[in-house]
Amino acid sequence: MKYRVVQWSTGNVGHYALRSILARPELDLVGVWVSGPEKAGKDAGELAGLDRETGVIATTDAQSLLDLRPDCIVYTAMADDRLLEAVEDLKSFLRAGINVVSSSPVFLQFPYGTLPDEAIDPIIEAAREGGTSLWVNGIDPGWANDWLPLLLSSGAERIDALICSEIMDYSTYDNPKVLFDIMGFGGALDESPLLLQPGVLTLAWGSVVRQLAAALDVELDTVTQEFERLPATEDLTVCGRTVAAGSAAALRFQITGRRGDRSLISLEHVTRLHPDLAPDWPQPTGKGCYRVEIKGSPDYQLDLQLYADGDHAEAGVIGTAARLVSAIPAVVQARSGLLTATDLPLTTGRGLFS
Repeated sequence: MKYRVVQWSTGNVGHYALRSILARPELDLVGVWVSGPEKAGKDAGELAGLDRETGVIATTDAQSLLDLRPDCIVYTAMADDRLLEAVEDLKSFLRAGINVVSSSPVFLQFPYGTLPDEAIDPIIEAAREGGTSLWVNGIDPGWANDWLPLLLSSGAERIDALICSEIMDYSTYDNPKVLFDIMGFGGALDESPLLLQPGVLTLAWGSVVRQLAAALDVELDTVTQEFERLPATEDLTVCGRTVAAGSAAALRFQITGRRGDRSLISLEHVTRLHPDLAPDWPQPTGKGCYRVEIKGSPDYQLDLQLYADGDHAEAGVIGTAARLVSAIPAVVQARSGLLTATDLPLTTGRGLFS
């Protein structure tokens, strides 16, 4: 059986999602949505950076793609600065009878305990109305801090604490909006970018902590956030822009699930724009890694390195896209509603060996 798929956006993640769809023998690309006229009318193969045509032409006409009634939409449109609009997009797809795998909004990967019921229920109702499913995931939040730590936990006799970390040099991450507008790199240290507004970190990554707690049957009293920023020690060039000495160039934040005075489950990001910054902070294996630590019996530390043509940041984007595309058959076959990682069976790279 082949699943008919529409790719929604062809930006950083969408570009690679498109490539992943075209690589999957069980998927049939039937449409591509793009946000502007500069990409409209182009063949999907060109937008995916492939040296072949597919016959699928990109369009800005959203309704024409919904009228195709695909089995699934891969939604990778930027949502960090348009959360309500993105949620409305997802609801409209679900009501139209189309399943969705999405990279955002990230808090929907496990919203329970993070969002109030009145924010979750309309999404679930839209899915029930259309008889469809929504699954939001990626690499972080995603498989680096859902299935990976849960798999490792199965080898523990006792768990005292679980810590999931992303430790990355972001100097090659080609997303200026995220780096400068959302994370605040290059800005003054006394300014508060979107990511560091009160409650935003727990909204985005508190879902990771709560999902792990639910899967491991852990009762949490609170989920807290803290962060620290450090300046560039010299002028840096990132994404074609100058990050001036003295402006924000390193960020460390931690979201922690606590019971009493104990830290049980933590999600940490350690992000630098140059490897020499913040030498006292945790250091990656290689140029960047995802790390899972279990304190208990026995102690575990698993460091996952990833590279695409030598670059770890690009590899993370590819991993996000591929994770979504790999799950399409399972999501189409799943019950209707809002799905989480623990609702799906193991998904693999089946059919990808050349």
